[in-house]
Amino acid sequence: MRIAVIGAGGVGGPFGSALARSGEDVWFLARGAHLDAMRKSGLTVTGARGEFHLDNVQATDSPEEIGKVDFVLFTPKLWDVETTGLAIKPLLDSHTGVVTLQNGVDAPDRLASVIGREAVIPGVAVINAAIEAPGRIQQMGEYQNLTFGEFDGIESGRVQALLASCESAGIEARISANIIKDLWEKFVFLVSVSSLTAASRQRMGYIRTDPDARATLMRLLSEVAAVGRAHGVPLADNLAETRLAMIDGQNAESIASMTIDLLRGNRLELPWLAGKAVALGIEHNVETPALQALLGALKPYTMGPAELPKV
Repeated sequence: MRIAVIGAGGVGGPFGSALARSGEDVWFLARGAHLDAMRKSGLTVTGARGEFHLDNVQATDSPEEIGKVDFVLFTPKLWDVETTGLAIKPLLDSHTGVVTLQNGVDAPDRLASVIGREAVIPGVAVINAAIEAPGRIQQMGEYQNLTFGEFDGIESGRVQALLASCESAGIEARISANIIKDLWEKFVFLVSVSSLTAASRQRMGYIRTDPDARATLMRLLSEVAAVGRAHGVPLADNLAETRLAMIDGQNAESIASMTIDLLRGNRLELPWLAGKAVALGIEHNVETPALQALLGALKPYTMGPAELPKV
């Protein structure tokens, strides 16, 4: 199958390279120094799952050069969903499935507004990785899972084909009959962890072992889960507890991608993560005091380094 990976970073890089190594016809849409490095020297992925190098990478900054594909792994940052969605129209045929692998819960609907709902396959990526240097991605932890499904829960031929390709590539994948619920289950975890690791500038090991940080994490998980239930998502009553148990099993060195962006002085996805959860809480009359406090603390850094006041 022909597969285009939009963004060769911590999500698109490992999944796209695994599919390419299994024999799929994979193209990466990238830019800047990372694109230059992939064209010149290939793409290297390191980490707990081992190290591998993909030679002869097909990479470009032009969707027109790629042409029509069967699937798109869509991984740009949340502020670029609509703009990138319009840019990838040259990749789309009548059967093409565009798998949204962003953080957050509204990317599928936002993308559908610019390319059509029939093209979108909502998806959830569970992986902790980031660009270490141009042409090189470091994965923290062994998780490398994909969950995807049609909006209506039907197990279509195209999601079955994608599942088969993922399994051949060694990617742990499954088709979901309720992908919106899956998106929210990740959202509960991600909003809580990204907000707390960013505000504290700490890795997962500290967050889950310090008693005050752990109590705050549990409060955050409970608040976001309550927002999801009020929004009509059938989340389990013990979701906060099961997410915390999952966090306890993660690599202590794990750190949220938003925290990496904060520490590197990059723009943050905060408005679509903590900001979205707080806004939905207000809409549904669900109080989120812990999350709202962290949102307020992080807001000055949304567009990059905040200018410190003179004293």
